[in-house]
Amino acid sequence: MKKAYVFPGQGSQFVGMGKDLYEQHEVAKQLFDKANEILGFNITEIMFNGTDEELKQTKVTQPAIFLHSVAQAAVANDFAPDMVAGHSLGEFSALVASKVLSFEDGLRLVSKRALAMQAACEANPSTMAAILGLEDEKVEEVCASIEGEVVVAANYNCPGQLVISGSNKGIEIACEKMKEAGAKRALPLPVGGAFHSPLMKPAEEELAKAINETTFSKGICPVYQNVDAMPHTEPTEIKENLIKQLTAPVRWTQSVQQMIADGATHFVECGPGKVLQGLVKKIDRNAEVSSVE
Repeated sequence: MKKAYVFPGQGSQFVGMGKDLYEQHEVAKQLFDKANEILGFNITEIMFNGTDEELKQTKVTQPAIFLHSVAQAAVANDFAPDMVAGHSLGEFSALVASKVLSFEDGLRLVSKRALAMQAACEANPSTMAAILGLEDEKVEEVCASIEGEVVVAANYNCPGQLVISGSNKGIEIACEKMKEAGAKRALPLPVGGAFHSPLMKPAEEELAKAINETTFSKGICPVYQNVDAMPHTEPTEIKENLIKQLTAPVRWTQSVQQMIADGATHFVECGPGKVLQGLVKKIDRNAEVSSVE
């Protein structure tokens, strides 16, 4: 029986997140205090007592989810993953938990990523939409048929749930076309921009520089990366895939399928919420899922 630890991405945040970890575990408290120092603002105050609005700012959300996930892994009972993976932002948490990155370097990269993505969104207003009840191939076909606008498949979450990303006009046209093609629903998402699309190129270039200047080590287990859904242990490969991640789709369905093919029987979600447990069950209902203990 192999255990896969999985780490959530943006959208899993909630007010009060991490407070119990901070109060109950000295190790977690030290990580939270160090995060305030590195980020230069009191993120723990926003996480524990802020408003939904404050927590929703990308520059807060991404470090907050990362911090919660890494702290939970640090205090988990018998944390000994056979493999790890993270959804989008969660890939950074997975890399720290598997000791490819230090906590400090991981947090700095996540903070840079958040600010770079925010700037790219402001420079080029864009959005995303969830397409439900349509086959992946059909979604890809519809995206490819839209001319003169950027529209791409961005998150392969589970069979029948694919998120598309692109220009505001492109997404509007795509939603209509998806419904015509038989989608049960085509829902615009309340996000700041077209994540995991070519419109994130400026953010990718900025983040690439920071990633290339950061030390990556050989981890304690393979990390299944979003870009190709394959296991990686070599620091140079991991870096390359992490750089491509901002403009490439998140192949979550394929990652989970590959982990199962490689022997994973139990998926443990490490971080706020239970979104990934739900997705894993939709990908393979025989998989065991749980939250970290």
